[in-house]
Amino acid sequence: MEPSTPIAHPGAPLRSGVEPTVGGNAVLQRNGHDATLARIASGGKGPGEGFGVLDRDRVRGHDGENKGGPMDIIAHPSPNHGLRRDAAVPSMIILHYTAMATAEAARDRLCDPAFEVSAHYLIVEDGRIWQLVDEERRAWHAGAGAWMDVRDVNSASIGIELANDGASPFAAPLMDSLAWLIDDVRTRWVIPKQRILGHSDIAPGRKIDPGPRFDWRRLSIGGRAIWPDMLGESVDLEEGLHRIGYRAGSVEQQLAAFRLRFRPGVHGPATETDR
Repeated sequence: MEPSTPIAHPGAPLRSGVEPTVGGNAVLQRNGHDATLARIASGGKGPGEGFGVLDRDRVRGHDGENKGGPMDIIAHPSPNHGLRRDAAVPSMIILHYTAMATAEAARDRLCDPAFEVSAHYLIVEDGRIWQLVDEERRAWHAGAGAWMDVRDVNSASIGIELANDGASPFAAPLMDSLAWLIDDVRTRWVIPKQRILGHSDIAPGRKIDPGPRFDWRRLSIGGRAIWPDMLGESVDLEEGLHRIGYRAGSVEQQLAAFRLRFRPGVHGPATETDR
């Protein structure tokens, strides 16, 4: 969660589906454990599969009690959102953990105008998904940060909060719902796996979520995140971090964010394994 400059706008009703969108910030540069910069920076695929239009029954109404699985998206509108700036459209997905006692407490915080924070979605440990902000709107989840050419991350992203305290493993039903939701979001927006990121990636030195317990490798198996799958030649540390997409923070902070995701638990000066 991250406070952002509030934009006065009445809460808009959530839509059950939007037409596929291409253009603006969706025209992307393509970049490319034992993890190395070379393996990740050496290449990457393009923006994923084709498009589709969401089923009108996807959003189940305001705080329904249904708990049947990933298809159960429950509308719980937050007033904390605004217009995406400079005609931006979502070209990134940013993952967060809530770090709160319960998912309900996190949901209430994300919907409280006094805190000026929100996200598009919140996934509960049992797999339920709350939609808090319409995807076409700018949720306030990322704060100051950058990735590649993007400096206003909120305007260019979909924010997903995961109910987790930051120290515990992520629940399997939550991870299953996250995989489904990422696939669902990508039917409407051009978001390659290289731009499915953690808050720590876009704000190194300031944020650490979704943290060292998040299973990026599992997420990558279905093409929903990057993971090195072949050896590469060593590259210069700063150059490699830049090629991957890191822009915010110092080189040391970027290396720490890189390790948090690909080599959790590793500290100290950069080594050949990092490169």
